Amino acid sequence: MIKISEMTDEELAMSYVNGNNRAFDLLLERNQSRLFSYILFIVHDRNMAEDLFQETFVKIISKLHEGKYSASGKFVSWMLRIAHNAVMDWYRRQKNEKTMEVYNENDLYGDTATAGVLDANIENHFVKEQVLCDVQRMMNLLPITQREVVFMRFYQDLSFKEIAELTNVSINTALGRMRYAVMNMRRMAAANGVALQLD
Repeated sequence: MIKISEMTDEELAMSYVNGNNRAFDLLLERNQSRLFSYILFIVHDRNMAEDLFQETFVKIISKLHEGKYSASGKFVSWMLRIAHNAVMDWYRRQKNEKTMEVYNENDLYGDTATAGVLDANIENHFVKEQVLCDVQRMMNLLPITQREVVFMRFYQDLSFKEIAELTNVSINTALGRMRYAVMNMRRMAAANGVALQLD
């Protein structure tokens, strides 16, 4: 019999449906960081991200018990689709209440986005750090649909096909959102005299 630690996420999900609670604990352990990072990046509020994270996992549990997950699909994609829907529901509520989003420049990616740019030349390091910080700041100003596509593509390394499936749009729409995001960021960079190249 296969060890639980060697099971794929898909096998763990089916094992949980069959009554193995330890399987769900391992699923949560493997995926909570990725899921929380995605939610936090979109909503920019740690408390709200924690609430949406909990709401997402309650929905995941419910849908697993209702038999709405098929082991033929990638569990992580299915999980992110549920998170996407929870975030979009939250966004619609915010829009309906005419609540303005507050962007936190000191969010989760402030440190991780620059972790790989350490360089022997300290000056280059600071220049690269500043560019990445500027890019992060501009990303935060994008409309939520564009920001989400940028995050999924560059932070989660998803294909446009996966992004389209997760956000329930066509591939052309996902590509269009990315194109508009890049255009908007270039426009912001030009308007503010920001260089976006890591030479």
